[in-house]
Amino acid sequence: MADGKLNAYNIFDLRDQALRRVPKGLFEFCDRGTEDEVSLRNNRAVFDRIRFKPRTLVDVSNRSQAITLFGNKHKMPMVIAPTGTAGLLWYEGEIALAKAAREAGIPFTLATGSMTAMERVADEAGGDLWFQLYMWPDRSLSQKLVERAKAAGYKALVVTVDGVHAGNREYNIRNGFTIPFTFTTRNIADVMMHPRWMMGVLARYIVTTGMPRYQNYPTDVRARITAGPMGRSSLRTDSLSWPDLQAMRKIWPHKLIVKGMLHPQDAAKAVDYGADGIVVSNHGGRNLDGIISPIEALPEIADAIGKRAAVLVDSGFRRGSDVVKALALGAHAVQIGRATLYGIAAAGYPGAVRALDIFREEIGRVMALLGVSTVDQLGPEYLHFLDHTLRPAAQGRPGLKVVDGAKAADSAG
Repeated sequence: MADGKLNAYNIFDLRDQALRRVPKGLFEFCDRGTEDEVSLRNNRAVFDRIRFKPRTLVDVSNRSQAITLFGNKHKMPMVIAPTGTAGLLWYEGEIALAKAAREAGIPFTLATGSMTAMERVADEAGGDLWFQLYMWPDRSLSQKLVERAKAAGYKALVVTVDGVHAGNREYNIRNGFTIPFTFTTRNIADVMMHPRWMMGVLARYIVTTGMPRYQNYPTDVRARITAGPMGRSSLRTDSLSWPDLQAMRKIWPHKLIVKGMLHPQDAAKAVDYGADGIVVSNHGGRNLDGIISPIEALPEIADAIGKRAAVLVDSGFRRGSDVVKALALGAHAVQIGRATLYGIAAAGYPGAVRALDIFREEIGRVMALLGVSTVDQLGPEYLHFLDHTLRPAAQGRPGLKVVDGAKAADSAG
């Protein structure tokens, strides 16, 4: 559409468009969870158990969503989370996502398992770039990858620690979607039913660089990887431990963020080992089924480390109201994954821009109706909890804003 709204008025509209445009196997890889999807459903349901308690007669005409994170100012309290399939949903979708993030004034995180090399994303998109790392069995290869990210100009390293084993996503096997792509009767039929994706994404890769592969992997490793179900074909190690984080801290000169923690003791220990930030995450309900939601774990972690390091959160965010609730519970920013993937799948760069515009509009509207002018004014006093398990660990804790690096200052005095 000429107005850029793309007939999408919320994130669920973009999801519906993505479902129509990309093959079922690829859509389900992005959209679904693991096993019985208990965690996937709870990640959304938990927001319904938190209600707003607004203040009135407050002048909110000059409200702002801007935050300062790691000493950098951002226009919104959001970060694009690492998602390895952006380049499968749209040709070189990682570049489109990074450009949308730059335009929105927020950071973009490139995944280890992306289909576009980190150097190209940096050269062609720019912006505030973070790189997500899965530790590999051969630690020297992981260190070389980190050196590449440093040389390419990435400013934060996000070490994912909850992916030591691939989740049990049985639908990937049933759908026959693998990386590198292999042809079966089932997925050929799936692809043929989505000609726009077939010609606009898969065919473009085939005639330029060949079948999509993990472009950040070393060349010899990339060549040795045989086709496997998406998510299981990537390298993992189950020997990840605290010394690995310590080793990353020694070689990485910029901000170090640990992603995938749900226990306050782990979060505090990560900060002790040099982490500048923590992402409270259950991997979008994609790894361990039956795990608690990040929103359930967020208050305790924010109380444990919120004055020492940045606290980010992801998993299940689809509305601006979800983002505001997380900020009121102590998060300094929210990472968005599937929501912007829906945008990319629906329309490429314009779709990603539209997804971020939707969040911006919704966050601004909720802040106005809550009687809040700035993000750092948000706190648990603006929330009402329907059950005791969601009550903040420290009632009345003031909002926090990261002012510089690893230190966070109490912005409400």
